Amino acid sequence: MSLYKDIHIGKLIKIRVNEADIDILRICNFFNLNAVEIENIYNQPSLDSEILLRWSKLLEYDFFRLYSQHLILYSPPASLKQTGISGKKHSLPIFKKNIYTKEVIDFLVELVESGDKTIKQVIEDYRIPKTTLHKWIDKYKKKY
Repeated sequence: MSLYKDIHIGKLIKIRVNEADIDILRICNFFNLNAVEIENIYNQPSLDSEILLRWSKLLEYDFFRLYSQHLILYSPPASLKQTGISGKKHSLPIFKKNIYTKEVIDFLVELVESGDKTIKQVIEDYRIPKTTLHKWIDKYKKKY
């Protein structure tokens, strides 16, 4: 499942539109665009954040979370020392710890259970502590 790895936001929006059964006229009115322009959005691999925010509101789905999950899984944050901001005052919040959502945990457990990756591969690829991964597998494994 590479949902979080290769994000084509236009395709994902189209999927959500179909699931929510939103009429194209409502979408056109919401964005003040015609149907061809909306279809062009579905073909876009990325979108401006303001437009994505509007899609999130219209479709009642947090599309930004897809990118957050991508960062958690594929780009662990650097330490404060590595970023050169340790001890300095800064305006933006500093995230000192990854917060693994249920979706991320399920994704990683499913990788192991399906045989797509071994426990060792998940630990190495996603930098998950060994004990943490084993606890997740014990707690969230599918009951057959």
